Amino acid sequence: MKIGHLKYFLFPILLAFISFSAIAENIKSIGVPYVQNYPKSVYLSGNQNWSITKDKQGIMYFGNAQGLLTYDGKYWQQYKMPNRQIVRSVFADPSGIIYTGGFGELGYWSNKNRKLSYTSLTKLVPKTSAVKDEIWKICSEGKKVIFQSFNTIYIYENNKIKVVKAGHPFLFLHQVGKRFFVEVLSQGLFELINDKLVPLKGSTPANSTDVLSILPYKNGSLLIGTSKDGLFTYDGNNFTPLNTPANAFLKVYQLNNGVKILDKYYAYGTILNGLIIIDEQGNIVQRINKSSGLQNNTVLSLYADNDQNLWAGLDNGIDRIELNSPLYFYFDKTGQFGTVYSSLIYNNTIYLGTNQGLFYSPWASGQDLFSSFDFKLIPGSQGQVWDLSIIDGQLICGHNNGTFNVTGNKLEKISSANGGWTIKKLDDGQDCLIQGTYNGLVIYKKDPKGTWRFHHKISGFDAPSRYVERDAKGDIWVSHAYKGLYKLTLSPDLTKVISSWPYNETNGLPDDYNINIFKIANQLVFSSDQGFFIYDEISNRFKNYEELNKGLKGFSTSNKIISAGLNRYWFINRGKMGLVHFTQPGKLSIDSNRFSILDGRMVQYYENISKISNDIYLISVDDGFVIYNGTDGQTESKKSILPSVLIRRIEDITDTYHTLSEIGSNGSEMEIPFSRNNIRISYSLPHYRQAKVKFQYYLEGYSKQWSDWSPASQKDFTNLSRGSYVFKVRAKINDELVSKETVFEFSILPPFYATNWAIALYLLATIALLISSKRLYEKKLKKDQQAISKKLQAEKEAYLKKEAEATERQIIKLQTEKLQVELAGKNRELANSAMSLVYKNELLQKLSQEILKLKDGNGKPLAEDQLRKIQKVIDEGMNDERDWNLFESSFNEAHESFFKKLKANHPDLVPNDLKLCAYLHMNMSSKEMASLLNISLRGVEIRRYRLRKKLEIPHDKNLVEFLMEL
Repeated sequence: MKIGHLKYFLFPILLAFISFSAIAENIKSIGVPYVQNYPKSVYLSGNQNWSITKDKQGIMYFGNAQGLLTYDGKYWQQYKMPNRQIVRSVFADPSGIIYTGGFGELGYWSNKNRKLSYTSLTKLVPKTSAVKDEIWKICSEGKKVIFQSFNTIYIYENNKIKVVKAGHPFLFLHQVGKRFFVEVLSQGLFELINDKLVPLKGSTPANSTDVLSILPYKNGSLLIGTSKDGLFTYDGNNFTPLNTPANAFLKVYQLNNGVKILDKYYAYGTILNGLIIIDEQGNIVQRINKSSGLQNNTVLSLYADNDQNLWAGLDNGIDRIELNSPLYFYFDKTGQFGTVYSSLIYNNTIYLGTNQGLFYSPWASGQDLFSSFDFKLIPGSQGQVWDLSIIDGQLICGHNNGTFNVTGNKLEKISSANGGWTIKKLDDGQDCLIQGTYNGLVIYKKDPKGTWRFHHKISGFDAPSRYVERDAKGDIWVSHAYKGLYKLTLSPDLTKVISSWPYNETNGLPDDYNINIFKIANQLVFSSDQGFFIYDEISNRFKNYEELNKGLKGFSTSNKIISAGLNRYWFINRGKMGLVHFTQPGKLSIDSNRFSILDGRMVQYYENISKISNDIYLISVDDGFVIYNGTDGQTESKKSILPSVLIRRIEDITDTYHTLSEIGSNGSEMEIPFSRNNIRISYSLPHYRQAKVKFQYYLEGYSKQWSDWSPASQKDFTNLSRGSYVFKVRAKINDELVSKETVFEFSILPPFYATNWAIALYLLATIALLISSKRLYEKKLKKDQQAISKKLQAEKEAYLKKEAEATERQIIKLQTEKLQVELAGKNRELANSAMSLVYKNELLQKLSQEILKLKDGNGKPLAEDQLRKIQKVIDEGMNDERDWNLFESSFNEAHESFFKKLKANHPDLVPNDLKLCAYLHMNMSSKEMASLLNISLRGVEIRRYRLRKKLEIPHDKNLVEFLMEL
């Protein structure tokens, strides 16, 4: 396809085939290899990338508009220059040091304090030759590192810098092996030998202008690329133009840089139209630009690594091109094709059957197909194309509107049966075709001219027929994703269905849906969502094909099988494809990793792969096709050695994220404070070709075994206890190759309270505490002894006091008893005295009564005056106050406080009341009190009543009890 007639864009997608060997291989010119884009949104730095290099660990470095950019296959990291200069040049020295140059600055990056740090060398530059412009190129040879600006060449060696200048400005410095070349403007090319510039023989300003690339060429010569004059060869004496189409291309689109790849190819980046790859003869092998995968057509830098990757630093982004890939891609970015359902090559023409129609373009095997494709729609083919098949040298197209015979760019309709899903030749000797359509089965036979023609529709069966196969008995099996599975027996003339048997779960199938029919080594197999089944004729049932399912593993639930020839079959499982080799009976091998890039890109349930040759296949994908060359990359992986996994970052994630290291342990154990014992370890594999990379880790001192394989590239460990740990990690590519273990050692320091200083402090504190405790104990013992002595003394005194009190109590008791005895005696005396008074008063009363009975000598009562005298004497005797005073004195001795309390509480009591109270206190009877008071019993009661009122005694309280309680 010519540049002016581009009608579609080719966009490469990810591919999974891995090739590590740097053995020279052929780069195919039949398409575009995989181009991986790294846009600014991914690496998060400046647009422009001026230079590229790779260090001994496999880390990529890019001189970026915002500083130094690194990439390890997983993580991008940006580092700023001292004054935020653009990094124009970057070079990875074999020693591991990364040299960079920018405006007014040159220096190197190395690991310091476990982080990548910059060291400026400008202080070593002589002041007369200070760096005042950009450093554009950096090269090295042995211990010598050469920095080049437009005005000066700086040679750094043994921590000193020498300066080389010319009479005119320089353009760019170029290294070829151990030789260094530089163009001096208006002077020609010079070779830098030691610190001297030597003119290159045969070089003049006319033939050595704007030299932007010098590469080694055949027989020790040089291939020189210029900005506007294209390519020249230099044999040591003469400059000869390399007059090829590549030269013309580079003149028009302005060559900007170049690099030799795979020992026999050259890649050149341009300013205006991407890059091209040429062979040693100058033939263009590949042309890759924005329309075919690059992010930008201006290539600022190129770098070829030792893993067959070509890196392109662009004016906007970074791209990686996989060289020597087994897969080459052709995709329709403009939507011209639509969705591709079928593709194949027939009569040097490639045909694409899509949902929009049938497209074709010339196919010239072995030539530059990039410029030969010019797809056009075959007139009359508009609509859905389901199938393309070559049968007996004829190309037959199964279409939504019928079936067509295709010749060149013309269609001839051979059937009007709608929906030609599948068509194949019956191996029954009748030389006919059977086709599955929307409404049953159709038979084709050849006309007299040998062209396949519709012959008849098979009657008795009208179900949609997506898959059709014939078994060894001649029965026809038909399946549809939603209509189920049928076995048909046809009449001998194939005109009608004699018998039809539907099969479902009752016959051993897992369900009625998505049951498809395929042939493997002439044996029918039935695919399902639960694996493959085979049919047992005797039991008329299906049984699980355990041997095949076990060998296929993840492909046991494939929904489609396509023959690849030579006991090889494509198995496609929901968009994931693998090439299965049945090399020996009972054994099979699966190759799926290299095709993982195509996962999900094929039209589900309508996947199509056609065979071009024994090792080359055409794979239909959604919006284009892929060419697979099975001969490429077959042996490299067996010889490959994976790079080591890199510990890229150790982060403290305790509360805020803080980077502890960017290089792992760096040969020494890292110590982490106990208070920061939550860490994240990030790791990567510096392998850049597309592959399925999985990691496995093991932390000695924490876990007991290796983790499961996982694509995760970081692991968090939280709340680690104190102690030493060894973190081990390894990688596996495509479930095959396993890398060596990478080790990172670190330790969690004990907490501040468990450090050696703390333990020593604890020991000193313990000793001090013991001494203090001893002293305190002695002091306390002495104090306790004193306390015990005091206690014993106190107890003794208390005992003596108690004894004294007991003695005193005994004395008091005795005194009390004595007093009680005395009181009792006094009470008795008082009682006796009272009784004597009573007796006296009673006697006097009787005398008074008897006197009244006395008669004189005449028998007459005594005279009244005599009686009064006698009665007066008697009354005086009964009311004699001396008797009361004597009684009162005795009463007070026996009841000392009775009258005091009574008078204090009741001062209104009269003497007679006091007498009555005393008599009542002594519990005398009313008769006795009447005698003592010389009143009647009635008078006693009246006095008692009055006394209760004066004493304010409640009604329910006994008067005698009240007085006795005083």
